[in-house]
Amino acid sequence: MSEMLDWNKNIIKEFRENEGKVGGPFEGGSLLLLTTTGAKSGEPRTSPLAYTEDDGKYVIAASYAGADKNPAWYHNIVANPKVTIEVGTEKFEATATVVLEDRAERDRLYAKMISTMPGFADYEKKTDRVIPVVTISR
Repeated sequence: MSEMLDWNKNIIKEFRENEGKVGGPFEGGSLLLLTTTGAKSGEPRTSPLAYTEDDGKYVIAASYAGADKNPAWYHNIVANPKVTIEVGTEKFEATATVVLEDRAERDRLYAKMISTMPGFADYEKKTDRVIPVVTISR
């Protein structure tokens, strides 16, 4: 767990120091920083996440690299959908919405993620759970 925290801290630092650009496996990809309020702690929690855009919204997936459970940030937005987003040099308040009711819309958005980041197809194959999709709006 601490390895992942260190990994994320380094990505967050690089993102903020380089106007939203990072190298390594994320070089050239679309990455944002999502800051949520901890569901249990009430503390701010920041996660670097790949995203796509759709109809003026940012789209992220709670893939957790195909783990059998959702990432902590997902539970945080279910508890409190008010979030802060950093994209490039811009930082703003937003609202996160889990796409639950409309499975066709969830599938369309997830397919869009796969089309730009094929690794998301592998995540889906690794788990039996339906990976939640979240839209983020200003």
